[in-house]
Amino acid sequence: MVLRPITLLLLGLCGASVGPLGAQTVAAPTDVPLATCPMDVPRPTSAAGAASGPPEPAWDLRCIELIPAAAGGDARGVATLARPSSPFGVTVTPEGRHVYALSVRAEGLPDPESLGPYTVFVAWATPLSLDPVVRLGEVTGAPGTSDLGTVSFSQFLVLVSAEASADVTEREGPLVLRGRSPSSLMEAHDLLALAPSAAQGRGSADAHAGHDPAAPDSGWAMPPGYPGVEMLPGMMELIPGVSPLRPSAPDAAGPPPMVRPREVVRLPDGGTLDLTAGFVRKHVAGREIEMLAFNGQHPGPLIQVEANTTIFVNFTNETPFPTAIHWHGIRLDNPFDGVPGVTQEAVPPGGRFQYRIHFPDEGIYWYHPHHREDVQQEMGLYGNLRVDPPDPDAWSPVHREEVLMLDDLLVDERGVVPFGAEAATHALMGRFGTMLLVNGEPSYTLQARPGEVVRFFLTNAANTRTFNLSFQRTDDGETLPLKVVATDVGRFEHEHRTQSVVLGPAERYVVDVRFPEAGSWTLVNHVQGINHRRGAYLEERTELGTVTLAGEPPARDLTEAFEALRTHDDVVADIDAFRSHFDDSVAHELVMELEADSLPMAIEQSMGYDWAYFNPVEWTGTMPMMNWVISADDVRWVLRDASTGRENMDIDWRFRVGDVVKIRVHNDRGSFHAMQHPLHIHGQRFLVLSQNGMPNEHLAWKDTVLLPAGSTTDILLELSNPGRWMVHCHIAEHLEAGMRFVFEVEGGS
Repeated sequence: MVLRPITLLLLGLCGASVGPLGAQTVAAPTDVPLATCPMDVPRPTSAAGAASGPPEPAWDLRCIELIPAAAGGDARGVATLARPSSPFGVTVTPEGRHVYALSVRAEGLPDPESLGPYTVFVAWATPLSLDPVVRLGEVTGAPGTSDLGTVSFSQFLVLVSAEASADVTEREGPLVLRGRSPSSLMEAHDLLALAPSAAQGRGSADAHAGHDPAAPDSGWAMPPGYPGVEMLPGMMELIPGVSPLRPSAPDAAGPPPMVRPREVVRLPDGGTLDLTAGFVRKHVAGREIEMLAFNGQHPGPLIQVEANTTIFVNFTNETPFPTAIHWHGIRLDNPFDGVPGVTQEAVPPGGRFQYRIHFPDEGIYWYHPHHREDVQQEMGLYGNLRVDPPDPDAWSPVHREEVLMLDDLLVDERGVVPFGAEAATHALMGRFGTMLLVNGEPSYTLQARPGEVVRFFLTNAANTRTFNLSFQRTDDGETLPLKVVATDVGRFEHEHRTQSVVLGPAERYVVDVRFPEAGSWTLVNHVQGINHRRGAYLEERTELGTVTLAGEPPARDLTEAFEALRTHDDVVADIDAFRSHFDDSVAHELVMELEADSLPMAIEQSMGYDWAYFNPVEWTGTMPMMNWVISADDVRWVLRDASTGRENMDIDWRFRVGDVVKIRVHNDRGSFHAMQHPLHIHGQRFLVLSQNGMPNEHLAWKDTVLLPAGSTTDILLELSNPGRWMVHCHIAEHLEAGMRFVFEVEGGS
């Protein structure tokens, strides 16, 4: 099948002045830095389909055109939506609302005294309901930018008015400029009710007979719907173009064993672990289902070692799939990276392979398959590795430590929703689960004492879901402050206080939490999805577990240590060796986009409406039917070298050990469906330098970075490890749909 990009029409994206439908291409200005919106806001159309070169910057997702009100005369302006500094790929509130730092450039403002008893201009933000109205700060008409406050409304207006003084707390004067946030321009899909697509589906009306739990072998069944979100017209007859796959243990082997909780395996230098992948039985959603597990445990064994040690893992494959184990984030020897066809042959069913794993870096890591990852990882094949630093004082003291793996599982009344046999389903947005899991269970519990400080090592093992985690008091919803101390490949230079933790797929973060008094606290995933049918935000709050506090406080009070925000001098010194490269020229540019062709009309039309605005993160699966029917045979997710035009496995990057290169990654908002991508680089480590031109103030070594829709991110990659290494999106279905390439590092001993 020939895939071609689909170019869509722009729906009046920037500001309040919405023009007629039509395609318009405006060259992005080259003399304005990414961190600043130009006064003349361009309205680019889809950049998908460009043979090479970077896409036009996503001005329409982070710029607001300010147009004059009656009192404004010839004034005009533009507001820039920047991301406030954060250790995460996006900055959100505990409720999952994106936080924007606003700045305004204005020109042609009238003399405020000409409008009445006024002396200054003041900017305000308000949701579309116009209540509340929040003061942002003073706006000047002088050259330059007025830096204002932050806004966390999902959809909002920016207003500039003349006021008696800069200290006013309520807007009273005349309005001179106004504009709408990009999110307020989302379009509803209701017009599709009249579309001819209702009769142009793929499949037949009886294709969903298998939805009847009494007929489990009659073919595809519709996936579970999203509560409160109506199905789009034209969807009822659609089914995936691949056949269903329901992994199960062979009947001759008898029923598999019941799953067991994870065990901690501490290994010394030179230690060995026998690790077997096979089927288990597990109780999920009130019924017994079959899943996969390492050593019969879900998650797999927690392997704990010290930095600068080496262990051996004897792997046995007792699944029906060829497979291998990738040791995610570890800068190990290339032959043991676990990528079939790149570093080793896939281990066949019944086969064995010995891995030798050296741990040069402290941190929290994980292991999982890299062969039909969409199936095997979803079915339970994953586990954590914890690598402790040699210095016991590298971390602040805590009373206890908890290692949590976050996941979700797509289930219906029959069990795990089938996968695609010939290719992955859910290839548009990835496979969002209906049940959220912590360490393999739908509810996490912890008994602690008042005043305890607990260190949580967090890993996102989900196929596609990005989490926004916080601890909220069970009775009144108060949110606990968290201290972020480390991420993928070790500690941050400087610890940071936050109220929630954002984890993209495959990312890890380490946070300290002090539980203050008796009672209970709820671990919550709180996000803002989008009801695409109505073009409106949809709040999703899921309780993942409970921490119950009782008894006497611990003998050792660690409040002072918890309140202190450490600077880790050894991490600073390590990164210091690379600061001279921060201002290097960009060596390589990658573009992330989606190519699609001949999709059902209902899907193509609905994506035309979605294209007006892309949420920086698609937090939840509110379009389950549309997502499910698209397989990796229908679309191609693309990583493209902007300078050569080469894509995915045709990209040819070659480096030498010791190279340090700056790479710029554009997540093209002009794609058929732009969404966030967690980009993972095997075998090396990197620093996230900036996003949309804003320097990153929270430096730590990473192996995976969350790239929001429409963003441009600079990373500094250290090439220290020889071999052939994969780069890919860690949404499993995007990986299966082509979003990967291999680079080579030469040299070394």
